[in-house]
Amino acid sequence: MDLLQIASLLIVLAGAFGAINYFFLKLPSAIGILVVALFASLGVMALDWIAPSLGLANVVRAEVTEFEFSDALLEGMLGLLLFAGALHVKLSDLRREWAVVLLMATIGVALSTTIVGIGFHWLTGLPILVALVFGALISPTDPVAVLGVLREADLEKSLETKIAGESLFNDGVGYVVFLVLVGLAFPADDHHGSGFADAVTLFAQEAFGGALLGIVLGYLTFRVMRHIDDYSLEVLITLGLAMGGYSLAVYLHISAPIMAVCAGLLIGDIGAKHGMTEETRMYVDHFWKLIDEILNAVLFLMIGFEVFAIAFDTSFIVTGILSIALALVGRLAAVAVPVTLLKPFRGFSRGVVPIMTWGGLKGGISVALALSLPDNEWKPMILTVTYIIVLFSIILQGLTIAPLAKRLSREPDLM
Repeated sequence: MDLLQIASLLIVLAGAFGAINYFFLKLPSAIGILVVALFASLGVMALDWIAPSLGLANVVRAEVTEFEFSDALLEGMLGLLLFAGALHVKLSDLRREWAVVLLMATIGVALSTTIVGIGFHWLTGLPILVALVFGALISPTDPVAVLGVLREADLEKSLETKIAGESLFNDGVGYVVFLVLVGLAFPADDHHGSGFADAVTLFAQEAFGGALLGIVLGYLTFRVMRHIDDYSLEVLITLGLAMGGYSLAVYLHISAPIMAVCAGLLIGDIGAKHGMTEETRMYVDHFWKLIDEILNAVLFLMIGFEVFAIAFDTSFIVTGILSIALALVGRLAAVAVPVTLLKPFRGFSRGVVPIMTWGGLKGGISVALALSLPDNEWKPMILTVTYIIVLFSIILQGLTIAPLAKRLSREPDLM
């Protein structure tokens, strides 16, 4: 199938599965689409097991594996999703929570990567660098999944800003850490240098280069929009910033996710206040909310179909189930250590650690990173384990975080 046919099929299926969820399951939209897609995929597999002559599962599997899920997300959809998410996080709110967000997106990601990596090495016997690669790809929370949950949770503003800001930035930082570790673990398969100095240089280039590009492009776009009073053109300009800026960052080998977040934050706050009329702000806001909802639905649909790409090996599945606890321990450390470090200097909402631990959902980014690994003997296990953790995170954690957050975040507490 060509690109237009694939896009059309995904939109049709997302709409159809969304309708099934709306009428029957009544789950949150994106999670419901994922569940329906997963059951449809498993149904096709079961039908093939009952009537192997049909060969339907092999046909679907061939189409799914041929479709580059990793490229579609990491080099296409992710830029729009991150830009849309960042547009609705105000810099004034983020400034008040900057220390928490910074520590969780840096020290937190490093701690989680190390804990999960070492634990996975002990659990599976994989080489330590390969296990750390797994730790890096499973540590970032998925801003798509997290921001979707926030709409349902009705949290207090400070806690919502912590979760949203951290999920946006730790995603970009985690992606950079993943690239560095892949370069160290698979030097023959990666175009980046493989030494420690090369790794440090790559991290600085990716992270700071992405932030600088996002700020520069966002500021230039803001300056242009100040002199325009045409909402349709200004919506188009923001779309060009998100898509063009992300593509430019990929071309320059700097962090495209961090670029999208920085540009989105600047346009969503300074650009909205000083560069748009009230009418333009309304149209830009509604446009990007719609883009977010549509791409969110398509992404969760794609995650449901990726079950065809995993290896149904009993040992892999057992390892995946055990690794769920490992991922949660890593996430707990990523939240608890920064909160503990900052407790002497500021107060925190009641339940901040359990809410942010359980609300640190994994999603399509982790699956895409696992799929992007060089082909090797460990990739099937890593992909299967990642998929199991992501399903648990989105379905179980995603459906329970809102009531948990509502129950724990009501009373102020300095602990």
